[in-house]
Amino acid sequence: MSNTYYRDEPVALSLDRAPACPLDPAPSLTALRAERPIARLAAPEGAPGLWVITGYDLVRRILADPRFSSRYETHYHPLAGGHLPPAPVGDLTGLDAPEHTRLRKLLTGKFTVRRMNLLTERVTEITRERLDAMEQQGPPADLVEVFAQPVPALMICELLGVPYGDRDRFQSFTRVLSDAGTAEAQYAAFAELGAYLRELALAKRAQPTDDLLSDLATSGDLTDEELGGVAAFLLGAGLDTTANMLALGTFALLRDPAQLAGLRGDPDLAAGAVEELLRYLSIAATGMRGVLEDVELGGRQLKAGDTVIIAINAANRDPARFADPDTLDLRRSAAGHLAFGHGVHQCLGQQLARIEMRVAFPALLTRFPTLRLAVPAEELSLRTDPSQVYGLHSLPVTWDRG
Repeated sequence: MSNTYYRDEPVALSLDRAPACPLDPAPSLTALRAERPIARLAAPEGAPGLWVITGYDLVRRILADPRFSSRYETHYHPLAGGHLPPAPVGDLTGLDAPEHTRLRKLLTGKFTVRRMNLLTERVTEITRERLDAMEQQGPPADLVEVFAQPVPALMICELLGVPYGDRDRFQSFTRVLSDAGTAEAQYAAFAELGAYLRELALAKRAQPTDDLLSDLATSGDLTDEELGGVAAFLLGAGLDTTANMLALGTFALLRDPAQLAGLRGDPDLAAGAVEELLRYLSIAATGMRGVLEDVELGGRQLKAGDTVIIAINAANRDPARFADPDTLDLRRSAAGHLAFGHGVHQCLGQQLARIEMRVAFPALLTRFPTLRLAVPAEELSLRTDPSQVYGLHSLPVTWDRG
């Protein structure tokens, strides 16, 4: 290992990606992983210790270690210049045990592999409906608007039991949240959507139907505020991530004709292809953890009160874990990737996300065998805000009419 591994001088960190390589982690993360998979970051005077972790083994250890807290208020955010506020009610991502354990236990039984597999037929129907609409509209089309965003949005409607009469309104909220509009417009849409979900949750208490939200509403274990908060959490966790995986994954395939042809020619490859795309793209690129007690990690001594930034995308490209990691190889075994996290906070909805992608990618490529970008790749509008899930604001595509 390089003798720079234990160097103590703090480093500056840029999360900017190279314009010519928009699907790769920031060059600064790649360089750090090679030299110092755990490195101290430069911090303002008076700030707690800040660390960035880029190596696969170290990131995986942190995600499984309860001495590293998910509670937002333990995270010092260098851009915000202070600690973050506590998580909103119902947001499991920002909680530790015992609060996290209680809420997750209520949800775990709702997201079993068996239950999610039962949704495959509905995923297939929704995918076909969106492809029909795309074909009827004709080229060119924005794949984000007509396909990548509506598929998971409609599946969230199914999961939460959003009435059919409300689904257009529901999708209008989610479109604003996913587009490149102003922060004010997104905040207003989020507030309005949150209010809608709280009203829906209370309606499910009074008149339950056959859906996940009704199951939670009638369990008797959640307050009204928690029920609405959990509904908002499920929406946020299940919509933006899958929508951006569908869009960015399509972009990655269109950039690599050989891999695209392989998936189109062999739909049975879909399950493995999805895992490789998850590893390769790692759209939830970074996360944070607060250090609860003094702990040794990778030969370094971290102090209670420190904050670590975990670079999921760099870890998933670690050559110590994945051979030739910067190459997209749909036939690779990407088992063990960290795109869904690891440990007690591993993504609850990962099975549904997998089903949606396993259905959607082959269906899209089969329906439109001449699918291609409608603009040069360098003109695409990428989501560059590091606080967002990585992806595309829009993906203009075209195809030859049959």
